[in-house]
Amino acid sequence: MIHVHQFSCLSDNYGFLVHNSVSKETAAIDTPDAAAYLREAEAKGWRITQIWNTHWHPDHAGGNAAIKDATGCTIYAPAEVEGKFPVDHIVAHDDYVALGEHRARVIDVSGHTNGHIAYHIVEEGIAFVGDSVFALGCGRMFEGQPEQFWNSLERIRRMSTATKLYCAHEYTASNARFALYADPDNAALQAYAEEIADKRARGEPTVPTTLARELATNPFLRADDPAMMARWGGNAPHETFAALRAAKDNF
Repeated sequence: MIHVHQFSCLSDNYGFLVHNSVSKETAAIDTPDAAAYLREAEAKGWRITQIWNTHWHPDHAGGNAAIKDATGCTIYAPAEVEGKFPVDHIVAHDDYVALGEHRARVIDVSGHTNGHIAYHIVEEGIAFVGDSVFALGCGRMFEGQPEQFWNSLERIRRMSTATKLYCAHEYTASNARFALYADPDNAALQAYAEEIADKRARGEPTVPTTLARELATNPFLRADDPAMMARWGGNAPHETFAALRAAKDNF
């Protein structure tokens, strides 16, 4: 009953439309490119009834006004979006939004921004994580602190390992290069990086990924691994995470 339509927009964003085939409701996950979202929805024969923003950055909430003007949809967003882009309902950690009978739990995944949230439809095994975590990476720490961001990644790590993570950007090839530098002895990572190179050579997306795969290969989700802590330093996982994030920023 839940269908996810994924498409490319802007230079490297992914757009997502989540459609309930019973209730006929459709949620736009973020709004990087209003025209693309409206065009894709029309092509599918869907009407956008809701927007679920993950954070305030313009490539995630900048299309709110145009899509609302075109559809009359209801916009759900973290408090940080208010005052920058249109919002109807502010949501925070442990709130729920609904698409027909399906509910998505709102999860605090702050760190990239201080109000960043994710939407987790548990029974469908899918999570829309914005810029909090990427395939083989995580968002740049623009506003948050290392311990805050690590705690957010811990909340993601506690999801079912079968969960599909819908990340908001196609950054995976670049992330893979850093991951191989950060964790060079990881055989699972080496195999994953080869698969990514093949997919990108064919112009195929690397999103969604699965939590299981990221737990085995994503250096930022492995900051509590003893080998990673030994290589990158830190007496606690958030300190190792901070070292990894700083290295990626300058890689």
